[in-house]
Amino acid sequence: MRSPSDHHAYPTHWEADVVLRDGGTAQIRPITPDDAQRLVSFYERVSDESKYYRFFAPYPRLSDRDVHRFTHHDYVDRVGLAAIVGDEFIATVRYDRIDGRGMPAAAPADEAEVAFLVQDAHQGRGVASALLEHIAAVARERDIRRFAAEVLPANTKMIKVFTDAGYTQKRSFEDGVVRLEFDLEPTDRSLAVMRAREQRAEARSVQRLLAPGSVAVIGTSRTPGGVGRTVLRNLLDGGFTGRVHAVNHAFPDDMAHLEPEGVPAHRSLRAIEEPVDLAVVAVPAERVPAVVAECGEHGVQGLVVLSAGYAESGSEGRDRQRDLVRQARSYGMRVIGPNAFGVSNTAEGVRLNASLSPQLPDPGRLGLFTQSGAIGIALLSGLHRRGAGLASLAGIAGISTFVSAGNRADVSGNDLLQYWYDDPRTDVVLMYLESIGNPRKFTRLARRTAAVKPVVVVKGARHTGSAPTGHAVPTTQIPDATVSDLLRQAGVIRVDTVTELADTGVLLASQPLPAGPRVAILGNSESLGLITYDACLTEGLRPLPPRDLTTAAAPDDFRRALAEALTDDACDAVVVTAIPWVGDGNAGPGDGDGSAKALATAVREAAQASGPGPAKPVAVVHLEIQELAEALAGTGGEPAPGTRRIPAYPAAERAVRALAEAVRYAHWRQEAAEPGRVPEYDDIDEAGAAADIQVLLAPADGTPADGAGRGTGDGKGDRAGGGIGEATGSVPGDDVGLGVELSAADTQRLLARYGVSVLPALPAPDPDAAVRAAERLGFPVAVKPTAAHLRHRADLGGVRLELGSETELRRAYAELTDYLGRPEELGLVVQRMAPRGVDTVVRAAIDPAAGAVLSFGLAGAPSELLGDTAHGLVPVTGRDAAELIRSIRTAPLLFGWRGSKPVDTAALEELLLRVSRLVDDQPEMVAVDLEPVVVAQQGLSVLGASARLAPPPPRTDLGPRHMPAY
Repeated sequence: MRSPSDHHAYPTHWEADVVLRDGGTAQIRPITPDDAQRLVSFYERVSDESKYYRFFAPYPRLSDRDVHRFTHHDYVDRVGLAAIVGDEFIATVRYDRIDGRGMPAAAPADEAEVAFLVQDAHQGRGVASALLEHIAAVARERDIRRFAAEVLPANTKMIKVFTDAGYTQKRSFEDGVVRLEFDLEPTDRSLAVMRAREQRAEARSVQRLLAPGSVAVIGTSRTPGGVGRTVLRNLLDGGFTGRVHAVNHAFPDDMAHLEPEGVPAHRSLRAIEEPVDLAVVAVPAERVPAVVAECGEHGVQGLVVLSAGYAESGSEGRDRQRDLVRQARSYGMRVIGPNAFGVSNTAEGVRLNASLSPQLPDPGRLGLFTQSGAIGIALLSGLHRRGAGLASLAGIAGISTFVSAGNRADVSGNDLLQYWYDDPRTDVVLMYLESIGNPRKFTRLARRTAAVKPVVVVKGARHTGSAPTGHAVPTTQIPDATVSDLLRQAGVIRVDTVTELADTGVLLASQPLPAGPRVAILGNSESLGLITYDACLTEGLRPLPPRDLTTAAAPDDFRRALAEALTDDACDAVVVTAIPWVGDGNAGPGDGDGSAKALATAVREAAQASGPGPAKPVAVVHLEIQELAEALAGTGGEPAPGTRRIPAYPAAERAVRALAEAVRYAHWRQEAAEPGRVPEYDDIDEAGAAADIQVLLAPADGTPADGAGRGTGDGKGDRAGGGIGEATGSVPGDDVGLGVELSAADTQRLLARYGVSVLPALPAPDPDAAVRAAERLGFPVAVKPTAAHLRHRADLGGVRLELGSETELRRAYAELTDYLGRPEELGLVVQRMAPRGVDTVVRAAIDPAAGAVLSFGLAGAPSELLGDTAHGLVPVTGRDAAELIRSIRTAPLLFGWRGSKPVDTAALEELLLRVSRLVDDQPEMVAVDLEPVVVAQQGLSVLGASARLAPPPPRTDLGPRHMPAY
């Protein structure tokens, strides 16, 4: 239990930055006595009508007593929060704990009265909704379960704030006042409301950055060259439709325009007499704070900071980067960068190229986000070469919007996923990521986005074990293979290279999704057809026998063959292969630009006229026929509107790999249309397990740990003793604080609460004890060590099985102690033999960044040596559990490989689901290890189990919405 002094300590963890409905930002924090003057100034700016709605009577000013009351809180029974922009209050909310009669009270009273006041100029921005989320989370932390609010009937805006929040509520009308009561326990609807508001707000904040009406380039040099002047030139050359201003404090006083560009020139942002929506900052890092302050005071909505010298340069730069974000947010601005490459938007009404790219990308359906400027420019150049469209027709590899975020101190890939989710101009999302700051949120957003449009990701810095320099993100302990599994579970298409990113994106943006893995192959080279066939098999596709049209094939032959393949119900996709024609002078695919265009026209027309039924994707593989690729993309002449564009690849492996990713994504999307569910089990004792955990995490003197019940407090201390609470000692937890490694008895007791039974193992400190244990359990038995260095090491000869008599047991005991060491060093135990089956391992652990992860594999060499392990985010659904089992390479051993009998995978799926429920319900269960789990033809046996408890790391994906802390 917390001490009274703890109750009154300033709760720093309640501070948060939030994105509001209009895309601006605000800080939410507890109100303190130092805020007295801010409160008075805030109240003076509130209209008389709003004051009347708050106090139910004319209330022109606050008395000294009011100011004291509203700024002095105990942060337990009386709490006040303020929303702040630019050091000024824009809204406040407070609760006062009350008893059943509505009088002030203290715990254990679990109801509080809540009231809001929002400055009129900021009403309609979603400030009250954000404050409600945060004050509700504070109240739950202080054991308040219900809010009550009294509102005048005419105050419809505030009534809507409460009714739209999604909580279970009760409404009554008495004495001319509407009384609302609502439970604070989050519901599915309240979480859905919160996330929908989060999506709209964050998408709007990005939209303000990508579609400004005016741009100021701060740091534009007087002479050609330099970063600022280059961006200014790129803005103008790209045809930006808004207003452009050049800003440099070194411009002469009488300089009105920058020549030869002819744009207005200003010595400071203050000299601009009109609003500025976006500021591109290209000044030395030490001058950026003054620029940010000037932008904030001028009402700039967002910043693109190209300046370097931040976290990528060391500890001093990291401090500078934190200060930059805090300063920008204090003015309600979002930041792209620092050390950014810039942003682009090809929309005809915008045409924004606020980047170092020399040309505005060609318009198209690809949204591109990178955390590297070099990768960004390489991707833009490569996509342009792949075949950009004409001005009148979107290109096959064109871009809708592009963001290269540099150090991604504020705006990140998560924000862009929110924006692209419902952006009608973006059909495919491409992302180059070097770090994932909030993996839980990323996978949640990626899963939602992938359900409506593909998300393709290439992950850099996969094997360094740390985030790249400049990226201030939590480190993760999980290996790259685990990250791949988690992304795949979310429907993300994970590719290995930037080339594959472009290859896959181009195919997905231009072709329909395949209905299945069957691929028809046709072309004028038997050898290239066979190479394509082999590539399909390698990627897990089901190719049909290649159709060789011979090297004499004309464009009409390709047209007829492709038309037949597209109408064939036996195939789901077609790969057309083409080599330069070799013959006696007749025109062929590679014989001049005209023949390439003729072949491209034939392929496009056949694809366009594929007849009734679902459309099928078509890809072309060509060898040394660059004119064909250009013609297929539409760059060699303007095809008729609605003409289907076909992606072309210079290698069969690249085309097939892109097609295989499309097949796998289409399968995931079909499955995601009917999501699985987390099953309920009647025999799970969630409350009993929670009570056990609270005792196990309590200090050794028996008093409850500070916040031990639900993952708060430090969780430190060792325990010893018998019964519940017996532990083997305190062990360090990676980033989750110190915890306790549970004894076998405590582990088995907790697992039993969730319907997981462990085969009993009795200690055998000497041969006689071993015999007594065997007689108690019943022969045949096994004897094995439990010492950490020998556990699960059957390869060292430390396990003896099928011991059917006392004589065999004593002989095995003597062999083990002679070979491996003294009994007290080995920790020998005797266990009844389980039915024979396949040895597997089931683990769950909490990663500080990714959260709870469930893992499955075959025990021993497959998982430990070969890394053949599958992973999924908790909670897993029934479908997820089935997929985990089937996704490992050694899965055939479970399903009757080489004539063996299949094992009980249904029982294995249930075990995975029960372990998932355990770590999801009980976040203090930071590690569970079941090994081996022997899966027989009927049922399974858990032969070994260990578990660790610790206060869990904070959940960054639950609770009120907030921006990453700095």
